[in-house]
Amino acid sequence: MNKGYRIAAINDLSGASRCSLTTALPIISALGINCCVMPTALLSNHTGYSEYFFEDCTEQMEQFAINWKKMELSFDCIYSGFLGSEKQIDTVERFIHDFKGSTTKVVIDPVMGDNGEIYTTYTDAMCAKMKRLAAVADIITPNLTEACKLCAMDYVGEKPDDATLELICRTLTGLGAKSIVLTGCKDQNHISNIVYQGGKMQKYSSELIPKYFTGTGDTFASLICGLITIGKTVFEAVEFATDFIHKCATYSYAIGQSINEGIACERFLPLLTDLQRRNI
Repeated sequence: MNKGYRIAAINDLSGASRCSLTTALPIISALGINCCVMPTALLSNHTGYSEYFFEDCTEQMEQFAINWKKMELSFDCIYSGFLGSEKQIDTVERFIHDFKGSTTKVVIDPVMGDNGEIYTTYTDAMCAKMKRLAAVADIITPNLTEACKLCAMDYVGEKPDDATLELICRTLTGLGAKSIVLTGCKDQNHISNIVYQGGKMQKYSSELIPKYFTGTGDTFASLICGLITIGKTVFEAVEFATDFIHKCATYSYAIGQSINEGIACERFLPLLTDLQRRNI
């Protein structure tokens, strides 16, 4: 029987959306792990919709950290997703310093942009601080847009060759992160996630679905956090997560779900509970 794992998930909370903490909670919980959430912002729904309510939670983040320290909480994994300001990046960096134990894994999803464009809310100063935050990570999970920005490279497009992928991963490793998980790399018929660790690069691919659903990256990163926490290697975690996402996306496409609704992972959560039961 495991000791009872705990993950700190730092991300925004979008109420009526399958993304960010709304995704992290069921995924991590289904793997038998206590998911302690720290919202970076509260939204009625994600920003892909034409209208949404948004409230910044920077001050609340700091109060969460103060009280968790008083409670003497410890974490097996610290997971950071969307951060909306320089101050929030600083807060997460302090949180990692204060709560990272000798065996705590740190997973940073540097949510900065997509499709070759950095989000308009992201300043150059924020990108520089995100590079510093990525340096303290055990695992970073950038997409190609974010990876190129962190590497100070021009965007290489959605379909770079293997030599370019390896160059990006080596450069990211040079920033300080121990393991690189490069997401959303495409070719004509497949989408792949790349793991680079200890000089070894491995590609895990699935058939490309005609739609790309909002929040897929959040689901993927949450899976990686949970799987490494219960003892899977990064390579095993990415292989499992790639297959899980493909199942969810295939089903979501088959039922005609809109991209803004995100991938319908609910019916596949038993795969995660079965996995954690076998892992006890």
